[in-house]
Amino acid sequence: MQKRQLGNGGPTVSAIGLGCMSFAGFYGETDEAEGLACLDTAYDAGIDFLDTANIYGMGRSERVVGAWLARRKPQVTLATKAGIVRGPDRRFDNSEAYLRAELEGSLKRLGVDHVDLFYIHRRDQSLPIEAVVETLVKLIEEGKIGGYGLSEVSPATLRRAHAAHPCRAVQSEYSLWTRQPELGLIDTCAELGVAFVPFSPLGRGVFTETFPDAASFGELDIRRTGPRFLEPAYGHNRAAIDPFKSFCHSRGWTVSATALAWILDRAPHLVPIPGTRTAAHLTDWADADRIAFTDADRAEIARLLPPGFAEGDRYSDAQIIGVERYC
Repeated sequence: MQKRQLGNGGPTVSAIGLGCMSFAGFYGETDEAEGLACLDTAYDAGIDFLDTANIYGMGRSERVVGAWLARRKPQVTLATKAGIVRGPDRRFDNSEAYLRAELEGSLKRLGVDHVDLFYIHRRDQSLPIEAVVETLVKLIEEGKIGGYGLSEVSPATLRRAHAAHPCRAVQSEYSLWTRQPELGLIDTCAELGVAFVPFSPLGRGVFTETFPDAASFGELDIRRTGPRFLEPAYGHNRAAIDPFKSFCHSRGWTVSATALAWILDRAPHLVPIPGTRTAAHLTDWADADRIAFTDADRAEIARLLPPGFAEGDRYSDAQIIGVERYC
């Protein structure tokens, strides 16, 4: 696995990380044994950057990762997040008391005394971002976190935060069908020396060998109410993506590996974190860093899937609350 730096002064990590939300059952029921096997396969493939969060299954994902760390004792870079308060009235809390308490809970579940990267999962607009960074700097100085990151923020927020104290990474959704970060965020990260970490780089499963079956989405599955997965938009999106799948197969590549390779090819400061709960699915894309595009490949992908091709928003109106929209 190739390596990339996680922001200026940050650790060197595998070019592809592993998003661990699926271990909490968001995309289908799973158990700890399946999660442990998936983590083993990822590590054996050279993946040493793991991303989780306190709210993934209300700590379930972190507990699975913690059990694996205790058993395998690997050398990995750990990232977790806090800032979203789950409940009937979804809200965000970036106060020092809340972030400290949630971080301590995460450390306990993970079985570690610090994490390499601690994200603000969503920005709390009631607090100046500079005040939030002050809290994060305290956590860095205390040795509880190696650096901080931000999730789903605008370039303007990143600039303000970074001016207060250097940010290590920004995480946002980015894939062949979600392109908003191209309108300023990816370039701002490059300018400031901040890693850009695309989550859902496989389009929540559409850039795999088989399209997700919308009829099988469980209660926790965020795709259940996602506009792009509702008809008639989903049918149009599948039809648009089918020719891309044929292109991948014609080149001898899996669909998921090609979609990840496209992200890696965009810029050297991008570190995508695809998620899966199974070792079998992971092996479909674990060697994506070995794919080298020609100019003709890039042109064909751009022709098949131009920016904005997808029908429907990436989130429902309820899900998008807290995301900073800047274009």
